[in-house]
Amino acid sequence: MNPDIKKQFLLDKNVTFLNHGSFGACPIPVLERCQEWQREVERQPVEFFQRRAPSLLNGARAALGAFLKVNHRDVVYVSNATTGMNIIANSLSLKEGDEVLATDHEYGAVDRTWRFWGKERGFTYKQVAIPLATSREEMLELLWKGVSKKTKVISVSHISSPTATIFPVEEICRRARAEGIITVIDGAHAPGQIELNLNQIEPDFYVGNLHKWLCAPKGCAFLYADKRVQKFVKPLVVSWGYEAIEPSESIFLDYLEYIGTRDLAPFLTTSAAIEFLERNNWEKVRQDCHQILIDCEREVRKITGMPSVYDNPDRFSQMAAIRLPLGVDPFSFKEQLWQEFKIEVPVYLWNNQPLIRVSIQGYNSPADIHKLVSAPILFRQEH
Repeated sequence: MNPDIKKQFLLDKNVTFLNHGSFGACPIPVLERCQEWQREVERQPVEFFQRRAPSLLNGARAALGAFLKVNHRDVVYVSNATTGMNIIANSLSLKEGDEVLATDHEYGAVDRTWRFWGKERGFTYKQVAIPLATSREEMLELLWKGVSKKTKVISVSHISSPTATIFPVEEICRRARAEGIITVIDGAHAPGQIELNLNQIEPDFYVGNLHKWLCAPKGCAFLYADKRVQKFVKPLVVSWGYEAIEPSESIFLDYLEYIGTRDLAPFLTTSAAIEFLERNNWEKVRQDCHQILIDCEREVRKITGMPSVYDNPDRFSQMAAIRLPLGVDPFSFKEQLWQEFKIEVPVYLWNNQPLIRVSIQGYNSPADIHKLVSAPILFRQEH
């Protein structure tokens, strides 16, 4: 990997950081730009929020829209993907007898979101089991076996959090659209990790974090809504955008963008994060990261003797889940990796299968993988 990239991050040099997927890591030049925006606010807060903020946010959305390949009026900034999912769940007029269909690979906060609103409204949150190492075609068919006349919404991850699997969301959206089912895509891990073209995917709703793989500052995410479903969207926080004194051309933007005083700096820094990736030839960086991760996955499996989570390496990008032998205590294993070797990496149970989820970002190198696969604790877990 390019050592110049690693120098542009503030990560502790004594830590082997293999957990970019959890909270990301912001490059120094992007972080500095965010802090500049925060200082700009404090020079004249009234001027900033009352006179400048609307046009600045419009420009920030324009940069994001171009990156996502959608009209910037169809996307709004939110603080994280979970907030976006709650806006959607609160907005849809689901009732008793209706079903939201998902898989057993969804993020825990998303599961909780749908279960909470299901209890509030009376609808059912239903999850289809998708075994590990399932092909794209099999995955689609297994999901559709769960579809019934009650299915009003399909909610799936673009890249799943627990299993780091890339789901065939374009095919899911196309098939759902033909059957009149609303699609909600949780893209928390997608922007910056894989090429993203929402115009091609054509979801009804899509949420994504920018503070993870796009390397934007913390608290920067987005919600996209196709024009045909924007009329359903309700504000999760009711503020001046509702019954706006000077409404914009979009109720969708009024409802969700103007929700009172908050830190706009992370949103306004999105273009700086995009420019950072472009300046550092991130397409090549992603390819290099993917190859390092392929090697890592192979080496860990060679030690443990466990089968792969994936039917082929194209099913993951810069983040991969790797099986550990049954019986491994995830908490103890994770703590030992941290306390004894200063390796930061998540270890957990998914459907009773212990998994270690390794993230490889531009600041990582094969040396980081060597530290992991050389850790004596890993050899003590041999199958």
